[in-house]
Amino acid sequence: MGSVKRRDFGQYCGLARALELVGERWALLIVRNLLVRPRRYTELQTGLAGIPTNVLATRLKELEQAGIVERQVAPAPARGVVYALTPVGQSLEPALLSLARWGATQLGDPQPGDVVTPEGAVLNLRAQFQSSQAAGTTAAWEIHVRDVVVHAVVADGALTTGLGPAPVEPDLTITVALADGELASYRAIISAMRDGLVELKGRRKLLDTFLRVFTVPRGA
Repeated sequence: MGSVKRRDFGQYCGLARALELVGERWALLIVRNLLVRPRRYTELQTGLAGIPTNVLATRLKELEQAGIVERQVAPAPARGVVYALTPVGQSLEPALLSLARWGATQLGDPQPGDVVTPEGAVLNLRAQFQSSQAAGTTAAWEIHVRDVVVHAVVADGALTTGLGPAPVEPDLTITVALADGELASYRAIISAMRDGLVELKGRRKLLDTFLRVFTVPRGA
């Protein structure tokens, strides 16, 4: 495989090296989606609305060469190849969550054409997770927003989250009601929960627990 030309800052600096490896346009969003689970090429293209196919191919090639992404055989009964993060790629998660938290403070109002991805919802759950508030908590939540389902399971304060139904029987299922045309952003979902614009099935008191555990306190 031939080398791909990439940005070289010529600085012996960890930040410069990180930007050389994952600072190109779309690279960190590819990593974000693969943090949720391995993906086929077509799934990555669908999940990254707007990415040109040649850019996706180039970024994947660069990330493979950097040892951040690898190809794997899809587990049975599926066939073909999926892209997955290597341990080096998985170690980017804390940095991505920190960037996501910081970026959330810089978001203005949604602009026309903006989209929200299911992978972004999962990343937000991880980024907003307050481990200090979750200490001693064991509970499973399933959140339904239109046609998207995500889950969050806290066991003794440790978080597992992802797309789709919870891997265990949820203690509380939260179905969020958003206005027609309203972007299903994390901010809008949390606001609907606080305003009671939800349908609850299970232990209703766990809604307050969810809001405490998955929301960064105002002013923090």
